[in-house]
Amino acid sequence: MAFIVNNLGTIIVGAVLLVIVGLIIASTVKRKKRGQSTCGCECSGCPSASVCHKQEP
Repeated sequence: MAFIVNNLGTIIVGAVLLVIVGLIIASTVKRKKRGQSTCGCECSGCPSASVCHKQEP
């Protein structure tokens, strides 16, 4: 019990960071399943859109 009390701040910060990372991963997976860009921006404004999504003839 003393370990938890002595490290409570670290445990709370670690838990918050774990939740944030989990939400980021869940959001990325959800966007990927919907066929949207996973980089955080839309392809219309991306200079590398032609590299990611090659147009078929």
